[in-house]
Amino acid sequence: MDIPFKPIRLEDKEIITSFTFPSDYRNCDFSFANMCSWRFLYDSEFAIVDGYLLIRFMIEDKSRFAYMMPVGDGDLAGAVRLLEEDSLKYGHPLCMLGITPDAKEQLEGVLPGSFFYIPERDYFDYIYLREDLATLRGKKYQSKRNHINNFKKQYSYEYVPITPDIVPQCLKLECKWYKANNGDNDEEELNDERRSLTYALHHFDSLGLIGGALRVDNEIIAFSFGAPINHNTFGVHVEKADVNFDGAYTVINQEFASHLPEQYTYVNREEDLGIPGLRQAKLSYQPTILLEKSAAIKKQLTQTK
Repeated sequence: MDIPFKPIRLEDKEIITSFTFPSDYRNCDFSFANMCSWRFLYDSEFAIVDGYLLIRFMIEDKSRFAYMMPVGDGDLAGAVRLLEEDSLKYGHPLCMLGITPDAKEQLEGVLPGSFFYIPERDYFDYIYLREDLATLRGKKYQSKRNHINNFKKQYSYEYVPITPDIVPQCLKLECKWYKANNGDNDEEELNDERRSLTYALHHFDSLGLIGGALRVDNEIIAFSFGAPINHNTFGVHVEKADVNFDGAYTVINQEFASHLPEQYTYVNREEDLGIPGLRQAKLSYQPTILLEKSAAIKKQLTQTK
């Protein structure tokens, strides 16, 4: 059968999250806000078939489809076979991305030995206990507390939620951040991130986002926002700060975590994309879980023997 895929749109939030929120998948790929705000880059589509949420998207300069792990209850092997048929129709073996260890275990349970698994370290998710990020207790966070204390000695600040009235100031800060970082990073990647961020800020409530900002002398000097991934994990999708305010990143990180609803035990701060500075920064907070994600490539018949 042809899977009735259709583009992911804002109005699909309720149906998509009715599958993702109750699930145990906590990788950032399953955040509806991410799916929607990055759809321009990946042409992301979804379908509901036989009790499963199926998602496909374009990769490799939109030359081929990749798929996500089916989410739902029922015949998992049947759902995977549908994805394989769809992929083969376009001349490519099935490729599923963001496959976590629990997803791999499920696949092996119903289709043992049917996939090659290729770990992708640059896309592993950094997951922390919300309480750790909020309290920064213990010796391992001493340097973070020092950063925050120094910031508080230098600046009188307030933490405010992101609301429509401060969106222009957040965009102004992003513009400043973009100009400061344009020389050191891939310009195309920065432009893509900028487009996603701008879309998210302009559709904040519709995407189900929660965010906060630091204000010093009536100026926004840092902001962060994200959205729930599932019932107990919150995803931080964006964090920006003016580096002229030493410690601003540390403070917005701690303040944002401390203002999150307590129902979220875990905070997923996403991948490092292989960027050395980003990897070092995320490791410095000592993640509770470094969530391995792999590409799962379906073996062809001759390869399974």
